[in-house]
Amino acid sequence: MKIWMKYLIGIALGLASALILPLDSQLGSSILAFVTEIVIRIGRYTIIPLLFFSGIMAVYRLNDAKIVWKTSLWTAGVIVASSLLLTILGFISIVLIKLPRIPIITEKVSQVSTINIQEIIRKMIPFSSVDSLIDGEFFLPAFIFALIVGAGCCMEHSNIKPILSLSDALSELFFNISTIVTDLLSVGMIAIMCNWTVQFRAVIMRGVFNPLIIMLTVDFILVAGVIYPLIIRTLCRGGKPLKVLSACVVPFITAFFSGDTNLTLPINMRLGKEKLGIRQRTNGFVYPLFSIFARGGSTLVVIISFVVIWRSYSTLPIEFFDMLWISGTAFFLSFLLGGMSTGGTFIALTVLCTIYGRGMETGYLLLKPAAAIIGSFAALFDAATTMFGSYIVANNTKTIERHRA
Repeated sequence: MKIWMKYLIGIALGLASALILPLDSQLGSSILAFVTEIVIRIGRYTIIPLLFFSGIMAVYRLNDAKIVWKTSLWTAGVIVASSLLLTILGFISIVLIKLPRIPIITEKVSQVSTINIQEIIRKMIPFSSVDSLIDGEFFLPAFIFALIVGAGCCMEHSNIKPILSLSDALSELFFNISTIVTDLLSVGMIAIMCNWTVQFRAVIMRGVFNPLIIMLTVDFILVAGVIYPLIIRTLCRGGKPLKVLSACVVPFITAFFSGDTNLTLPINMRLGKEKLGIRQRTNGFVYPLFSIFARGGSTLVVIISFVVIWRSYSTLPIEFFDMLWISGTAFFLSFLLGGMSTGGTFIALTVLCTIYGRGMETGYLLLKPAAAIIGSFAALFDAATTMFGSYIVANNTKTIERHRA
């Protein structure tokens, strides 16, 4: 059975379970939350070793093929361009369409979330390189360590060959284990979908967030169904956007219903190799970078959400330069969310409201009931960016196996 069919069956069973089982009670909710957390932990169990050993071999092989800088520049360019594109789309969407106000609520502020740039840098450069392999949430330290080891393996020395052979074998081993885990995750999607349905039903029943959900849905269809395929047609010689879109089914399902950008990484790497024919040298290098930095979906969602909050508090129009500041700040914040696989979008919105001030410091509380849902949409946009963006990089660096592409 094809993997997308397994995942569709999983979400169908999860939806049915949410509608049949008594999950609205405190006991039912706690059990469901626990089971969902265990499923996500299992799904992310082998990501660090997969990323580490695949990164080592990717750097070595890219260097051997003399395309390290070309691949790096294409990757950085696509990540920045995609984030900018989603920023512009979010800007245009909310300027052209005025969503209804959300009723003001009174809620006590418990603890304001922040993004500590100094702490992010400290995590990137731990005291010990071994510590970089411990953090299962922030993948950048482990990836940097893999790049350093891979660069060391590029030195001409006969003693390094056994290390390369071991790294190659371990890379293949953890890829195979990851394949097994992603298959098992289709069963776990029952719990994930069940948990998501309970949350989504509560948001929908409120009614006030439905226009926002509709706008984000339309924007996503426009991005994944029109804009990204057109970009592939433009930038990729012999590009096949429909093939990429078909390979996105499972990443879309996983990203949207889990809201977890890290959980989709092994699925992306698997389908990038199996469905799109992206070679290991690019697969192990590009996908982790997109997973960490390509968070333009959060930018789009944050811009739209912030303007909705503004219009809920004030009848005055937002000045053009204020919109530019909001969009630019959201764009910048998106590159700092790599260590937040879930909840990063709402934290970025909180930070934006706090920085902006002018009575908006607690405005984010209006969207707190829908935090998980807007996070799901952000992860969905990011999954599309990762799959389409990685294909663009692989195509333009000629690292796609044509018999699979």
